[in-house]
Amino acid sequence: MSRRRRQDEEPVNHERWLVSYADFITLLFAFFVVMYSISSINEGKYKVVSEALLGVFNDAERSVKPIPLGDERARTMKPAQPLVKDSELSDAGLGQNPDDPLKTIANDITTAFGDLLASKQLTVRGNELWVEIELNSSLLFGSGDAMPSDLAFSIIDKVAAILKPFDNPIHVEGFTDNQPIRTAQYPTNWELSSARSASIVRMLAMQGVNPGRMASVGYGEFQPVANNATAQGRALNRRVVLVVSRNLEVRRSLTGTGTANATPDAALKRAGTQTAPPPVQSLVRGNAVNSPSPTL
Repeated sequence: MSRRRRQDEEPVNHERWLVSYADFITLLFAFFVVMYSISSINEGKYKVVSEALLGVFNDAERSVKPIPLGDERARTMKPAQPLVKDSELSDAGLGQNPDDPLKTIANDITTAFGDLLASKQLTVRGNELWVEIELNSSLLFGSGDAMPSDLAFSIIDKVAAILKPFDNPIHVEGFTDNQPIRTAQYPTNWELSSARSASIVRMLAMQGVNPGRMASVGYGEFQPVANNATAQGRALNRRVVLVVSRNLEVRRSLTGTGTANATPDAALKRAGTQTAPPPVQSLVRGNAVNSPSPTL
């Protein structure tokens, strides 16, 4: 005969582990709260997220717009007077006009960044066809990164305020030294230089510069301006250059070769006196969009 279970015997509690588990989770939560409270916030990342959210929810001009299908022309500056002979190009006085936007931009940048010019961390160069604003990458980004620093926002905000009133095309060039980088985000210097130039374009757009004026390009390590064998030379090669062109034709020519290799020769000067060609119009038929073949 089996023993009968005592009436007053308590059953075994198989859920006692929950008490210890709850204590562990509470302690873990407290640990992360303490770690968060002593951590430093990256204001650059916070501003990028904040500006993006404000642009989506508050700014009507940044909302999604339908794709235009008309004969709208690209915005370019009014060209200089047409020139006929190459021999006259050097005497034509492109950029001699005191109201020339390129000259105005160069003067405003020089006035706004006198301290950086004195320390040679910012350089302004130019001619009758384009103006270059060269910034050392250490001013804008951390080592091996394309996330803008807090100082970068302050600098680009001032640059955007100067460029915003004009319609001149802008392209941003990114350059690195020859030190290899092999990370998951940036497998080579191509990706790093392109990401840095794209970050500057995005920051300019956030400050109201028309995105249709801008382009970004990365040249990696392949257009050095100094010897990569020394630390000083590598520091000079890590740079970002904002190039403000007279019109789209000049910008396209410069983007293909890079401003480090470009010279305002006769052919390029002739391009600087022309308006950019209108964009190719799309022919909408039913649900298909066909583009006409280019004329050769």
